[in-house]
Amino acid sequence: MARISSSVYTSHVPAVGAALDLGKTAEAYWQPVFKGYDFSKQWEEEQQPDVIFLVFNDHATAFSLDLIPTFAIGTAAEFQPADEGWGPRPVPKVIGHPKLAAHIAQSVIQDDFDLTIVNKMDVDHGLTVPLSLMFGQPQAWPCPVIPFAVNVVQYPPPSGRRCFMLGQAIRKAIESYDEPLNVQVWGTGGMSHQLQGPRAGLINKEWDTMFLDRLIDDPDGLSKMPHLDYVREAGSEGIELVMWLIARGAMSDLRGGKKPTVRHRFYHVPASNTAVGHLILENN
Repeated sequence: MARISSSVYTSHVPAVGAALDLGKTAEAYWQPVFKGYDFSKQWEEEQQPDVIFLVFNDHATAFSLDLIPTFAIGTAAEFQPADEGWGPRPVPKVIGHPKLAAHIAQSVIQDDFDLTIVNKMDVDHGLTVPLSLMFGQPQAWPCPVIPFAVNVVQYPPPSGRRCFMLGQAIRKAIESYDEPLNVQVWGTGGMSHQLQGPRAGLINKEWDTMFLDRLIDDPDGLSKMPHLDYVREAGSEGIELVMWLIARGAMSDLRGGKKPTVRHRFYHVPASNTAVGHLILENN
């Protein structure tokens, strides 16, 4: 049967992708950011996942304000990098895993979570920047990726509790798939940041640190945090962090297993107008 070996959490700052694409990673401003992922790239080489289930949010690229699914699973065979206004990023196309994606959709929908099934979708920086941070700049991504888009752009977004419970349903679905796959579940977005209004540029290091601590040690309690706390403490775009709760909900300690091992933890400010957070948890 398939198994979830680990979960990965990372910011998906668009300027980070631009720094990679334009060869600026060695510049003094950007070097500390990318150094925080040196361990992660080596770790991924050792792990060799068969599939990545990648939770991200679309930034009005695949979904306009005309149609906004709360949860959408990509079931296509491949996904092209999106043109976000300045041309697609120079990264490989994303190869999907339609069979596992369809199985997850079947299982999760039968567990009473409504998913939108997407058979054609371009993927923006929300998905490609995390892949670049973890795998560098290869000619092809090392394994198939199942994109899972969450609405955290147009209110109302799903609650942290709903995302946490969904992660548990996704774990159940993956573990019932009859093929011995090593699956990683990634939660992306965040950390604290606000891109507009009087509080533009807000970064709350203390709150971010608290979030990382509780994500590791008290994910159930953290999942009950209301939206207002995210917006007040982490800025309007800090709500992206509910997506991390999907990945955390997929870990085996939530069904009586041992607490996951923290393999890597990294936090840095600033990167563009945001805080960068990163965490790797391994199932035991």
